[in-house]
Amino acid sequence: MPDINLDKIDWDKSQGLVPAIVQNIDNGQVLMLAYMDRAALAQTISSKKVTFFSRSKNRLWTKGETSGNWLDFISGEMDCDADTLLIQARPQGPSCHTGSVTCFNDQKPSNISFLDQLVTLIAERRKTMPEGSYTTSLFSEGKARIAQKVGEEGVELALARMKGDSAEMANEAADLLFHMIVLLEDAGLSLADAISVLQNRHTQRRISPLNA
Repeated sequence: MPDINLDKIDWDKSQGLVPAIVQNIDNGQVLMLAYMDRAALAQTISSKKVTFFSRSKNRLWTKGETSGNWLDFISGEMDCDADTLLIQARPQGPSCHTGSVTCFNDQKPSNISFLDQLVTLIAERRKTMPEGSYTTSLFSEGKARIAQKVGEEGVELALARMKGDSAEMANEAADLLFHMIVLLEDAGLSLADAISVLQNRHTQRRISPLNA
C-alpha cells in the first residue's frame, strides 16, 4: 500500500478533517470510522499508533490511550478524491467502546484473507531458506518432491470424502492448499495467478454463481 502524502489530502473540503476508515490488516475487517486532521495523521505515522481528532473533546485522541486497546498503524492511503483515508492497523484488543471487536458488527470476519499471509510467508521461506523449516525442506528437495506431495494430499482428500469424514477432509484440504501454494511458488507463480484464471473464465463465459 502506498505511503500517505499529507500534502495531497484535501483538508479544506471538510474544514480540516477527513474521515478515516480503519481496517484490520490481518483479516480485512472494518473496525471503526473516526476523523483525522493533519496533526492526527502526522502523529499516527510517527508514533505508529492510530490517532484521531476528537470532535467532542476538541483534541487529538490516540485510540487506546484510556483502554489500552491500541491500534498499531501499519499503512494507509487516500481515496480517489483525496478526502477519505483508509488506515490499515493491527488491533490490540476490541476497537469499539462497547467492547465489541468492531463498531459495525461483531460477526467473525472471513478467514480467507489468511491465504494472503500464507502465500507471503511461503515466498519469504523460499528467499531466506531458514534451517529447520518444513517449507525449506520442500524447496530444497525440488519440484519432483513437491509435486509428489500435492498428488498425495489430493488423493488423501478424495479418500476422506469417500469415508465421509468431515474433520479429515478439512485437514487434508488444508494440506493440499499448503503444498499447492508451495508448488506454485517453486514454479514462479502464486495463488493469485490461479485465481486470475478463474476470474477470467467467469468473465468470459458470463456465468453466475448459480450455474458456475
